[in-house]
Amino acid sequence: MAIMSIADAYKCAIQEEMRRDSSVYCIGEDEDIPGGMGGAFTVTKGLGEEFGANVRVALDGGNFELKGTENIGDDRVINTPISEILIAGVCVGSAMAGMRPVADLQYGDFLFCMMDQLVNQAAKMCYMSDGKVHVPMVMRAPCGATNRGAQHAQSLESYFIHVPGLKVICPSTPYDAKGLMKQAIRDENPVLVFEHKLLYGGKRKEAGQLSAAGEVPETDYTIPFGQAAVRREGKDITIVANMLMWYKAMQAAEELEAEGISCEIIDPRTLVPFDYQTVTRSLEKTGKLMIIHEDTYTGGWGAQLASWIAENAITLLDAPVVRVTAPDTPIPFCPALESYVVPSKQRIADAARKLAKL
Repeated sequence: MAIMSIADAYKCAIQEEMRRDSSVYCIGEDEDIPGGMGGAFTVTKGLGEEFGANVRVALDGGNFELKGTENIGDDRVINTPISEILIAGVCVGSAMAGMRPVADLQYGDFLFCMMDQLVNQAAKMCYMSDGKVHVPMVMRAPCGATNRGAQHAQSLESYFIHVPGLKVICPSTPYDAKGLMKQAIRDENPVLVFEHKLLYGGKRKEAGQLSAAGEVPETDYTIPFGQAAVRREGKDITIVANMLMWYKAMQAAEELEAEGISCEIIDPRTLVPFDYQTVTRSLEKTGKLMIIHEDTYTGGWGAQLASWIAENAITLLDAPVVRVTAPDTPIPFCPALESYVVPSKQRIADAARKLAKL
C-alpha cells in the first residue's frame, strides 16, 4: 500500500496502463511540456519522460504538424493547441482505429466544445455498426466550483447520463481513482471521468481543497462499474452524494449523530451504470432518502434517482425524497455568492433535520 493523493492515483493508473498496453496514450493541453504543470491539475506531469512527449501540435494551413520531437512514432504523450474539438476528433478517430486515448480537459466546462464528437460520434458508433466498431476512449473532465465563475465551475454529469453509449464515472477517493480509471481505460466504450477540482490534492493548491489522500494498492486492480460504496452506516436517513458532496455529507452526519439522527451515506462512484440496488437496500433500513449533488436542481442526476425510486421502490419510503443541490442559476464568481449556491454542510444538516421529523 502507498499513501497517494487522488491526482497521484490517477497518474499511477494511467502510467500502469500505458506500460501494460502500448495502444494507450495521453492527449490534451499542457499534458507534459517543459515548465508545464501536467494538465491543469498535475495528473500527467512527468509521463512524457517515460513515454515520450511532443512539445506541441501546430496548425499550418489546415494541416496538423507535430513539433519538437525527433521520433513522432514513439511519443505517447501528445500536447495540443487550445482546441477541444481537435482533441475529441483525434480521440474518436484513433479509438476507432484501435488506440486507447486518455484525454485531459483543462476544465470540464469545455466538454460543450466537443458535444458532436462525444454524443453523435463516440457514443453511437458501436450501435450504428452493429457492434463492429468500438470507441475505447477516456475523457477526463475536472468539475466543481472553485471561484472561477460560470464558465469554469460547472458540474456537468447530468448532461451525459442522458446519452446512450456513454459511461459516466465520478471517483472521489484515491483508491477509487486508480481502480476506476484502469477500468475505464480497458473498457471498449467511451467513458467520461468527472474529477472534482477540490479533491485532487496535487501540487496545485486550491482554496477550499480537502485532504482526500488515502491508501492505494501498488498492485494491479480494477473496480467494476455500477458498484456504489457505503461510506457510512446508518439507520435513519439514506444520503446519496457524489464527489465533494459526500465529504460534506460526512461532516454533517457527525453533527447529526450527536443529535440522535443516524445517516447512512452512499457514494455512487459511477452514474452510468448506476447501482440502484445498494440504495434500495439502504432504504429498507431507513425509509428516508436524501440526494445531494453540486449540479443544479432541475434535471440533475438526483432527479433520475428520485424518479427511479418512485417507479420501483416507492413503498420503501416513509417520507418524500429530499434533494439538496445548487439552485437553477449559473455558478457566481463572487466567493460569497458561490458559497451560498453550492450545498454546504449546514444546508445538508438542516435538510436532514427536517426530513428526520417527517
